[in-house]
Amino acid sequence: MNKSVVIVGAGLAGCLLAVYLARAGWTVDLRERRGDPRARGHAAGRSINLAISARGLKALRRAGLEETILRNAIRMPGRMIHSRAGAQEFHKYSRDPSHAIQSVSRSALNLALLEAAAAEKNVGITFHQRCVEVAAASGTVMFIDDNTQHTSSAVADLIVGADGAYSALRGIMQKNEGFDYSQKWLGHGYKEMQIQPVTSGAHAPFAMNPNALHIWPRGASMMIALPNPDGSFTCTLFWPHSGSGSFAEISGAANGRAHFQRDYADALPLMPTFDADFDANPVGSMLTVRCNPWSQGGRVVLLGDAAHAIVPFFGQGANASFEDCESLTDALAAHGDNIAAAISAYELDRKRNADAIAEMALTNFVEMRDKTASRIFKWKKKLDHFLHGVAPNLFTPLYDMVSFSTIPYADALAKSHEQVRYFVFFMMCFTLIIRFVLRPVGLDSVISLTLMLVVMFIAFKWSNKWANKWLKEWLNRRKI
Repeated sequence: MNKSVVIVGAGLAGCLLAVYLARAGWTVDLRERRGDPRARGHAAGRSINLAISARGLKALRRAGLEETILRNAIRMPGRMIHSRAGAQEFHKYSRDPSHAIQSVSRSALNLALLEAAAAEKNVGITFHQRCVEVAAASGTVMFIDDNTQHTSSAVADLIVGADGAYSALRGIMQKNEGFDYSQKWLGHGYKEMQIQPVTSGAHAPFAMNPNALHIWPRGASMMIALPNPDGSFTCTLFWPHSGSGSFAEISGAANGRAHFQRDYADALPLMPTFDADFDANPVGSMLTVRCNPWSQGGRVVLLGDAAHAIVPFFGQGANASFEDCESLTDALAAHGDNIAAAISAYELDRKRNADAIAEMALTNFVEMRDKTASRIFKWKKKLDHFLHGVAPNLFTPLYDMVSFSTIPYADALAKSHEQVRYFVFFMMCFTLIIRFVLRPVGLDSVISLTLMLVVMFIAFKWSNKWANKWLKEWLNRRKI
């Protein structure tokens, strides 16, 4: 039986899902509130560059779009850390030299996915369509054309909300009893700036090494820069909304320039449009969205940012949304005409993983802005790579599991916690062995105490909250 779907939102996830379901034989009605970006040559909305990694590439490969996207992507195998003094230090993401994330333009990716959806004969796309009402029981969704104010309705076997962090469809679902929703705003905002192409230099037309994610970590704030195919870099300031060093305090290009001369002095000469960019570009906000359930009536379901918007600091927002598309498509195929069962299977698969990557994205923000410049962090990364090299089946760094594999996010986070526990346990056992070995020469107390302090330092400085709590309890029970 030919099945039909209405997809609300023609962003990254909505367009990819339209491609998947159209090729699976569904009739797809894709509605978008904004205008057609093909008329402008770019997609409206947020423009922070995307970091596409293994999960996203797998999803694009399934749609036959991986090569198209990689053609204009720039490979980044590591981070370039910029000190206040202007020194640069490269930190590779992985021990494996083949591992890298890809810098991709959000608007270019959205256009490519939209064009792929439009090329499918059983996909219809309508723009300026604002979702205003949904009746799950009948599979009816109502729209208002923002240009003409004309009201229209569509009836389908399945209704998917892929309309982003400020989802209209989710807002309608929130009015139902039993729908839990939370949003947590980050205390930091973001502003985009530009580093322009150059005509000379070691990396021309790039002003800096293009094969790296550039980070200027400054404690409570930071700036990052991702390369673009034309030789420019899209820079993003992540500063607090208020307080010291905030967007509220540093207003206007003159104040911004003075702040840059102190904190980002090496970048300022590369930004000839600094004043115009700083004054013209708005300050955006970031939030984490959690809701439950993701569905209603066995026919309406949320996907991507509409279900689980996250902050951008692990570079997994688009990757996670693309995995949603694969999961929902597979569930629908596996359950045939039982769409309600397919939706339940999709939620069971994805909800726990969405919660896990939301947690990791927030944690990674602290790592990027506070820790990447520290010597301790550098040695910790070296230790991670060393352990992965000598025992790859026992230890895999969390970053590798998230960015360079398709291990479910929740499983990757759980494995990371488990690895920390095993490492701390091993170090404690090693301490006890050393103590017994050195007892005859009378050095056991000093050496074992030193090693125990090292173990405590590692656990408290580097491990997760569970490991910290476990170690504290272990020490308390033994009155150490």
